[in-house]
Amino acid sequence: MQSRAATITHRTNTVQAPSAKRRWAALVVLMLPVLLVSVDGTALSFAVPMMSAALDPTGAQLLWIVDVYPLVLAGLLVPMGSTGDRIGRRKLLLIGATGFTIVSALAAFAPSAGFLIAARAVMGFFGAMLMPSTLSLIRNIFTVPGERRTAIAVWAAGFSGGAALGPIAGGFLLEHFYWGSIFLMAVPVLAPFLILAPLLVPESKDPNPGRVDPASIGLILLTMVPLVYSIKTFSHYGMSAPLTLLLAVALVAGGLFVRRQLGESVPMLDVRLFTNPVFSGAVTVNLLSIFSQAGFLYFVSQHLQLVSGLSPITAGMYLLPGLILTIVSGLAVVPIVRRIRPGYVVTLGLLCNAAAFALVAYAGPAGWDLGLVIAFGILGVGVGAAETISNDLILGAVPAHKAGAASAISETAYETGSVLGTAVLGSILNAAYRSHIVIPESLTASQASTARETLGGATHLAGTLDSGTAQVLMESAHGAFDSGVLITSIIGVAFMVIASLIALTSLRSASA
Repeated sequence: MQSRAATITHRTNTVQAPSAKRRWAALVVLMLPVLLVSVDGTALSFAVPMMSAALDPTGAQLLWIVDVYPLVLAGLLVPMGSTGDRIGRRKLLLIGATGFTIVSALAAFAPSAGFLIAARAVMGFFGAMLMPSTLSLIRNIFTVPGERRTAIAVWAAGFSGGAALGPIAGGFLLEHFYWGSIFLMAVPVLAPFLILAPLLVPESKDPNPGRVDPASIGLILLTMVPLVYSIKTFSHYGMSAPLTLLLAVALVAGGLFVRRQLGESVPMLDVRLFTNPVFSGAVTVNLLSIFSQAGFLYFVSQHLQLVSGLSPITAGMYLLPGLILTIVSGLAVVPIVRRIRPGYVVTLGLLCNAAAFALVAYAGPAGWDLGLVIAFGILGVGVGAAETISNDLILGAVPAHKAGAASAISETAYETGSVLGTAVLGSILNAAYRSHIVIPESLTASQASTARETLGGATHLAGTLDSGTAQVLMESAHGAFDSGVLITSIIGVAFMVIASLIALTSLRSASA
């Protein structure tokens, strides 16, 4: 039996050892779904006003159009990562790309809000097959640590590059075409991928995969979906009894999932990976680094558009230097970690994040657009360094045949960090805004409620008021928002200093 397993492993590794030219060509092909998913994530928000006018959704439906995709995605990342280990990562990636392309095309012509919600949910199902598969294939294609680190840096750069292109591409499409063009982007991106991937990307799988376990899949869904939904809902409405119940369900289901995995001889997800301090530390760093970026983007994008009055495309261009620095930093740290221990590089990256928040807190955002751009650039350097190295450490800490599960954990940390950054820092910002805004006495109770809810609501309301009242309201709203940014930035500094201490202690044994 052992001899047969060794033979299978030998055959798998033989297939996974293409020439250098084919390895880098395969990486280029794998960047196509990465770019698509990242562009889609940042471009969709720009289509919300046009979708609202065309489909006339209720407020709840509009939230579900945006939220159902990450909810389904977060719940299925781990099961799909394990499925890729079992049936083949390339096969799963091709299935996901095919499904994502077809459903995106259907979503572009959605006749109703309900149809679009359903399409977005199915996109989340197929999307969960894409990102873990790309990262785990990279782990198996690039077996030399130095090459793998460079490949992961390119992967992270592609993700950041897509996020940078999202607002620009989305703004261009929406200025020239209808809202569905956002979803039609999938067709020209994934069509060549479906042709080239079978030719250039080698297949890989776990020679000894865990069994398909519906109970484990159900438990991970009951953990991630209520958790992500609770965080998102809390950021809008605060804590309530139903949310407390959902969080309890998530905690109980998560505990049962871990217990079930520990009891299996070949588990769907080997939770013992977390006993490796490098692996668990890198996952934590991954989550907290994205937490800082998502939280920072939440307030800087609103300030540029609602306080400074920039258009969405112009605001996106203001953020472009920071996103470019994220890419450059991710690539630049690859040779650096050959001389400096990875844990120190990650720690310095997280301290850059702390410095970015500290700069905003010290100088204040009011009337200081250039300062925000500089701060976001510093943040980009930190996120690029921390993300690249933490992803490499996550994959390097596990055997190659477990790359799918490790990639899924990395992606789950990424999605959770993104949700937490917006929810936690966004909730603090919104609470500070509501407590500091002064409402003009001439407003009705309904108008006061709208103005007090968000800066966007106050801005929209001001357009319906007389110039004098509108000016008083917006001066107060801008001041209240910027006071919230100050509080949020101070908390961001604290979070990033804590994260840097975690990285310094947990990653000290990691080597290049």
